[in-house]
Amino acid sequence: MKPKIIIVDDDETLNELVQINLAPRGYEIISATSGSEAIKIVGNAPPDLIILDVMMPGMDGYEVCQQLRRLTDAPILFLTAKSREQDLVRGFEVGGDDYVRKPFSIRELEARVSSLLKRGRKSALSNNRSTEFDDGHLRINLDTRHVYRNGQMIHLTPTEFRLLSCLVRNIGAVITHEDLLREAWGENYTDATASLSLYVRYLREKIEADPSSPIYIMTKWGVGYWFALQTDG
Repeated sequence: MKPKIIIVDDDETLNELVQINLAPRGYEIISATSGSEAIKIVGNAPPDLIILDVMMPGMDGYEVCQQLRRLTDAPILFLTAKSREQDLVRGFEVGGDDYVRKPFSIRELEARVSSLLKRGRKSALSNNRSTEFDDGHLRINLDTRHVYRNGQMIHLTPTEFRLLSCLVRNIGAVITHEDLLREAWGENYTDATASLSLYVRYLREKIEADPSSPIYIMTKWGVGYWFALQTDG
């Protein structure tokens, strides 16, 4: 079956341009011109990837992303004319996986789409060790994708979960920056260490009692990260 991609932008001309260029690559392209329309489409037929504009009338892309995350774990690629760091960070915080700045080249868009779809189909480091961690305080089940801290369920974005999954499956082993980036973003993003550091910070804030003194996600400076075999608790 063809990978299904939803393009969400109030600019119909841009939607048509994306469809004209991506459809010959073997993708099924569905166009939506508003957030509410996109939410309805996703609710009826979950896609493999969503391309989402940030600046739209009514619900902006950030709000749409939050609502879509209740319906699907499909990668979400933001289209944005904003370049401030806080705007990009906000996109990651609401559940986005990547972004392309407007104006963009079709070649760049194709590369990002291909990378996100490949990453969604396979996991480079997903075949190792246990699928569950439970020390009485933190419980992680990789099969059900549920994470609990002190009995309370924690919401993780898909990217956060992929990073945590990679670390837990390789518990006790240092995973390099490059391998973690391949796991979460794909082959084209092995130099995006700033994004990796940002997501590690997000994970620590959610699963650590004291994110500034982590006991689960540990740093091997200049190399990568590892998930601790045991804790003091």
